[in-house]
Amino acid sequence: MRRPGSRWGRGLLAAVIIALSVFALSCEKKAPEGKTVLTFVTWKPNQPEVWDEILAAFSRENPDIDLRREVGPHSSTAFHDLLTQKLKNKSTDADVFLMDVIWPPEFAAAGWAMKLDDRLGEGERERYLKGPLLADTYQGSLYGLPLFVDGGMLYYRKDLLEKYGFEPPATWQELVEQARTIVRGEAGEDEGALYGYSGQFKQYEGLVCNMMEFIMSNRGTLFHRDTRKSGIDEPPALEAVRFVRKEIIGGVAPRGVLTYQEPESLDLFIQGKAVFHRNWPYAWEIANNPERSLVAGKVGVTKLPHFPGGKSFSTLGGWQVGISSYTEHPEAAWRFARYLSSPRVQRLLAVRAGLAPTRKALYDDPDVLGANPQFERMKGVFLAAYPRPRTPLYPAVSHVMQRYFSRAVSDPGVDIAKEAERAAAEINDIVSLSP
Repeated sequence: MRRPGSRWGRGLLAAVIIALSVFALSCEKKAPEGKTVLTFVTWKPNQPEVWDEILAAFSRENPDIDLRREVGPHSSTAFHDLLTQKLKNKSTDADVFLMDVIWPPEFAAAGWAMKLDDRLGEGERERYLKGPLLADTYQGSLYGLPLFVDGGMLYYRKDLLEKYGFEPPATWQELVEQARTIVRGEAGEDEGALYGYSGQFKQYEGLVCNMMEFIMSNRGTLFHRDTRKSGIDEPPALEAVRFVRKEIIGGVAPRGVLTYQEPESLDLFIQGKAVFHRNWPYAWEIANNPERSLVAGKVGVTKLPHFPGGKSFSTLGGWQVGISSYTEHPEAAWRFARYLSSPRVQRLLAVRAGLAPTRKALYDDPDVLGANPQFERMKGVFLAAYPRPRTPLYPAVSHVMQRYFSRAVSDPGVDIAKEAERAAAEINDIVSLSP
């Protein structure tokens, strides 16, 4: 008998391994008897226990569906890469997925997302906020179901502002002055323990959201809808970018914010190390949760500041539920997508995770407002939140803006006007290719 190490033995062993692998793969994909396998592709959530509860309830109530979850990166940019790779390959293991508010035009134009016009009637559409529903619409057709809405907000240390006799700042300049005063006053012997501001300035989609709020609150724009030309090389935008580089990065905020996405910037705030913090609505629940936050009960929230002569702007954010055009189980996928966007799930996400609903009626729900009293006051922010440029080529446009903003605010030696001119020309070339 030949030893396993011999040529024949190695060949036999390889054949066995391949056979076992194929068998294991087939077992992995095979549905339990009588069940439909449905794969849900999502990002890494901030409150995983809430999503566990949501998915477990669906599985209990839909025993004919074997629901499987694939968790991708937390970053919107990285999650987009993972999801689009699957869809480009026409993969059948992404039946239902989450879409950032900026993705529906891209997914619709590429043929990746299923058209939902015949499934969601006009009466049901009336129950959603207008902005998120429009974000799911491309060339007159619906390609997603709104799940929750986001808008940039300013969180602040209520106790510190009261101690120093300040009202929440109306302008960015006031924010800087208040931050400097409070940081100096609180420094004592432990200088550097408190910073004035934390936000999201890493090179990713969140950087575009942050910079858009600075620029638009200075009467600038990222993109002119009428001319389809970029506005990032115009004076209001340049002035706002210069302000961020001079006063925010390494000024009232630590230079570490250049590496911060939402979790890192929120950590700084809930550890009691920042006076002001820019984030989405979900941060309210975490900042006021005594098990997670050292500043619970000391937090206030208000509109983002603006520049003199401008007005406050929030970037429209939020997530949608999409169904793959390549799913082999469209009816089961629709049942799950409709469940995720239901009042019941949105209420749970609002109460337990602080996520703002896209269904209008929930803004009058006692449970939702009891857990999120700021929703009543901040509803106007969600209604007026401004969308990013709506184009199927937005990922390419965003990539240019991310690169430009990151370089402009992080490198004091960069000529911002020249960089902006180059980026604007590149964006205009990209947009000219879209229908």
